[in-house]
Formats: sequence, structure tokens, C-alpha cells
Amino acid sequence: MSALNKEVIDLVWGRRTGNGVSDTVFCRWTQGFVFSETEPTALEQFQGGPCAVIAAVQAFLLKNVLFNCENSNWRECSEEERKAVLCNTLSEILETACFNKSESYSLVTWSKEKVSEDNASISDSHPESSHHTMDEEPSALAAEELGFERFHTIIHKRTLKTVGEMKEAILDLYDTWRNKFGVLLFLYSVILTKGIGNVKNEIEDSAEPLIDPVYGHGSQSLTNLLLTGYAVSNVWDGDRECSGMKLQGIHNQATVGFLTLMESLRYCKVGSFLKSPKLPIWILGSETHLTVFFAKEMLLVAPESPSEQARRVFQTFDPEDNGFIPDTLLEDVMKALDLVSEPEYVNLMKSKLDPEGLGIILLGTFLQEFFPDKNSVIPDSFPVYHYNGLKQSNHNEKVMYVEGTALVLGFEDPMVRTDDTPIKRCLQTKWPYIELLWTTDRSPSLN
Repeated sequence: MSALNKEVIDLVWGRRTGNGVSDTVFCRWTQGFVFSETEPTALEQFQGGPCAVIAAVQAFLLKNVLFNCENSNWRECSEEERKAVLCNTLSEILETACFNKSESYSLVTWSKEKVSEDNASISDSHPESSHHTMDEEPSALAAEELGFERFHTIIHKRTLKTVGEMKEAILDLYDTWRNKFGVLLFLYSVILTKGIGNVKNEIEDSAEPLIDPVYGHGSQSLTNLLLTGYAVSNVWDGDRECSGMKLQGIHNQATVGFLTLMESLRYCKVGSFLKSPKLPIWILGSETHLTVFFAKEMLLVAPESPSEQARRVFQTFDPEDNGFIPDTLLEDVMKALDLVSEPEYVNLMKSKLDPEGLGIILLGTFLQEFFPDKNSVIPDSFPVYHYNGLKQSNHNEKVMYVEGTALVLGFEDPMVRTDDTPIKRCLQTKWPYIELLWTTDRSPSLN
């Protein structure tokens, strides 16, 4: 095993102690990007674990199908169209991950000589493997037969200097991405394109692996890397300081968003850059799985209104999400929003916004004073869709998009209350008074 491969292993799976990564966890990650037989543009996930990669690729694939394709029926796709859209999607994620856009790109593929040797060594027990050429994946080897150690001895890095070369190579390797180890090969390609050192510098705890070696789940750093190109561990906007430590967050509006059920449980707070992406596509996180929620309604991601901007800026000064700030920070908030911030005026506003002299400024009171117009451009109702790559989590165990209609109200109306499901609680972190009506008998599952 090369030193480079060992560095990748330590970063992805953690430094190996004892028995290291279990065969079960490794096997769960050994799958390719395979399309559903019942939904031509939906990827299937065979077992729990690789959703961090598959859901991210699915989200960007939907972006290309919904907003970049000329095909009027986005749910119908020929084999050639699927090949093109998958390869374009993988190229886009790699391009986003490239730390310096003028640098090269890395693709992790099979080492021809090593594959030839391995296939020859098992030809007696697996005669069907003899017809594979050196350019093909050793698909005759089951994941259990190839094993964790052996897999990492027969892969190598291929360097491409330009975006054009990278896109052409990804297209040529279409069968590799779809076959047994496609997900892992692509993940390693993203990491090496980004640079191992760059990934380590962005992860909050570089000792924490990108894939949990016990349960097999991808970390938030891995999800952020695939969504934004940055492997930061947090989901808030910008950087924060805690006990002298700099904690990195998201610095730019994401193309595809992220919402999590954990926010409804007050474990974290997703910032506006992920919560309000450029396109109406969101990865949804539960305790153990990632799925995708999307719509075609572009008004859902219209530029933020002045009051929405004010809320976002105010909350950057309220990192613990208390709903208020010390009155000593009022001047800073007003400056950040280009409001009049002369000391005399600020003192006047302190008295008005905090008449009891408690020393705090409430978010609601601040918005009501400076941004009373809350008119929203979001339509009252719009079609929505949900994707879950696990067969067992879908109706009749067929991976298909679940259709529904979303109602977004400006207040809670008990007359139109629909249900209280995990997916609704997750979406309420973005739209507090959303109601969902699905075309299926049961709400789609986040797990």
C-alpha cells in the first residue's frame, strides 16, 4: 500500500487500531452509482452508510436534470442522457472541490498491472474473471473477496491538468463509476483533488474520520465538502470563536442546500448560506440518513428580503440562538445593516427597544422597528418532491420520487394542520408554518 493510499485511509476511515474498519462497514460502501429501475433519474443506495456521497450526487444530478436539461419531461431519461448527466454531475462536484481552480484534478482508478495480477491469482476459483481486460474494474471479485486491504493496493491516482481533460476522463470511466466500487473511487477522487492537507486544515478535529469506522455514516465535514467544496465541520454562516478557538462555517451561498432534523431538536442551527441555496434543492439530514427534498419553484430561492437579511445579520451576533443580543452589540448590528449608527441615535434606539432597561435587544422587537414589511414572494402552495435512495424506505420497496404539495402559511392555522412527521419538523426549520400533503398514504421517510 502506497504512502498516499495510507494517508487517504487515515483521513477517510481513521487511524487503524485493533481490527480497524470492519468488513461489514467496508462492504456497505462498496457500490456504484446505480439508477433505479422505476425512476430513471434516481440513484439507488443498497445499504446504510454511503448516503453522504449518494445523496449529494443525487442533489446535483437533480439540479442538472431540472434546470440544465432541455428535456421537458425531467422524469424520463434515456441511457445516453443518464450517462451524460451523471458524468456532468461528478465533474461539477470535482470542479467545486478543487482548492485552487488553476491546479490539477485527481481521479482514483484501478491500477492496470495490479488488477491484472489479482484477476490472474483467482482465475482458478473464479474462471469468469478471465475475460476482464486490464482497463476494467475487477468486478469478478466480490467485496468480501477483495477486502479492505487488497482494495487499497490496486488503486492509483491519475492526474489531469485541465477541466476539459477531467471531464473527458470521467466520461470514459462511466462504467467504473457505475460498478462495484464507484462510490468509493469517486470519494477518493474528490479528496485528492481537494488535497489531503487542505481537507485536514478545514476539519475541526482532524483525528475524526470522514466515515465512522463503527457505524459507517459519513460526517458533516464530508457532506459539506461535497456540497460546497469545503470540508468544514459546522453548518452556520461564517466563522465563530469559542474559548480562543476558531470554528469554521460556511462562507458562501451554496448551490444545493442543507436542512437537518437536528435543528428542530436544537442540537445545531443551520445558517442562511445552506438554508437558502441558489436552487430549490435541499439535502435533509436525520439522525442516521440523508435524503433530498426539491421543487421546481424558483421563487423559493429568490433573493432574501430586507427583513430576511436583517434576521440573518442579527443572528450572527446571537450565535447561541437566544433570540436576543446584549444592547452593547446594537451599534454593530446597525452598522452591518447600513442603518444610521450615530451614537446618539443608537442610544435612543436602545431606550426604545429596551424600555425596561434589561440590557438586551430582542430579535422580534428589532425587526418590527426597522423592517416591519414582511411580505414574502413565496407562493402559498407549490409542488414538492422527496427522494430516499434506500429501497426499504420506499413504498413497495421501489426507489421513486414521492410527490406532494406544500402550503406555506404566515402563521399557524390549526384548521389546516396536516401531520407531525420528521420530514415536516425538518422543513419547519426553513418554513416554520409549512404543511405538506403527499400523494402517498404515508409521509416519506427521512431514514
